[in-house]
Amino acid sequence: MTGSYDAPEVLDRREGPHGEVVLRRQGALLQIIANGCFLMDTSDGRSERLLVDAALAALPKRRAPSVLIGGLGVGFSLAHAAADQRWGRVTVVERERAIIDWHRGGPLAELTGDALADPRTEVVERDLIAYVNETSDTFDALCLDIDNGPDWTVTEDNEELYGPAGLASCARVLKPGGVLAVWSAKPSAEFEGTLRNVGFRQVRTEEVPVARGVPDVVHLAVRPG
Repeated sequence: MTGSYDAPEVLDRREGPHGEVVLRRQGALLQIIANGCFLMDTSDGRSERLLVDAALAALPKRRAPSVLIGGLGVGFSLAHAAADQRWGRVTVVERERAIIDWHRGGPLAELTGDALADPRTEVVERDLIAYVNETSDTFDALCLDIDNGPDWTVTEDNEELYGPAGLASCARVLKPGGVLAVWSAKPSAEFEGTLRNVGFRQVRTEEVPVARGVPDVVHLAVRPG
């Protein structure tokens, strides 16, 4: 006896500035694939919600804090942040025009339509590394979810973000006492060490249990000040 299997259906396929991005449907799930690498799907979202909640919990009490979310993905982080009225401003940086389109009137709109209509929300079409290097804006929290983690990047140029120079740029866009939260498919002791070496404090890792294998994690660190 064999179980049923839903073959993935390609809903859209585009060539972006960093290679191919694909939106697929498999059964009830929507999946994003980049250059043949599975990024995420709509199956759960617990770790993405923890990413946002952990950043807010780690902030010292301040009125209407702002959050910068690196990566739109399937929209779990954005939707969760916008649903929490404690955030005063929610900015999302996404480099792939296709992903933004899938949320604005595309198949992913059902997940983020309310969040995108929220006046606190802004979506910036930009490479995150360029953005944190060049923006004059600052935020209370920075939540990164653009890769499968510091040790498993979607493209090679993203590796810069998790090194000393990239983390210094992340610190630059954080207000004193601001929180950096980084989603990862697995823990990285090396990344924790790099965070400490560039001056972040209160570095710790929170685990998100999964059904099988190594748990997802959120790395957290605070900019001094």
